[in-house]
Amino acid sequence: MAGGLEIHEAASTGDYDSLEEYLRSGKFDVNLKDDEWGKRTALHWAAAKGYVECLRLLLDNGAKGTARTDSGWTPAHFAAETGKLTVLRALFNAGIPIDRKDKCGDTPRRIAEIYGHTECVRFLESAEEEQKDKRASKSSLYTSEEEDRES
Repeated sequence: MAGGLEIHEAASTGDYDSLEEYLRSGKFDVNLKDDEWGKRTALHWAAAKGYVECLRLLLDNGAKGTARTDSGWTPAHFAAETGKLTVLRALFNAGIPIDRKDKCGDTPRRIAEIYGHTECVRFLESAEEEQKDKRASKSSLYTSEEEDRES
């Protein structure tokens, strides 16, 4: 593969050793988007194929967990489409928002519903609520800190 897409191939085939070598070399952009598959990154491929260790390696090396394809899909959308519950958990545990809408307004949970991945749907329902609560808590904390400064 040319142009740095070697990391895409390694991520899509679960070739952890090659992926690690490519990333360690510093010659590859971990967030490089392809031109042939809708602007996917290596993280999208790892998520779609269910390669959790590759996914973690990419995140540890600066991959954007909310990177979007040309249709607005995040890695969580691909994991939901293919029923990769372990990937969804890994994204959630890494603090990656798993409730972003694509260009059609669909969240990963909706994609999991469409494809009949009920375990993913159940997980995403609770994970979405937890993330919303954390965001609301941070927002109210920020507001409280602002009010304290203004007093």
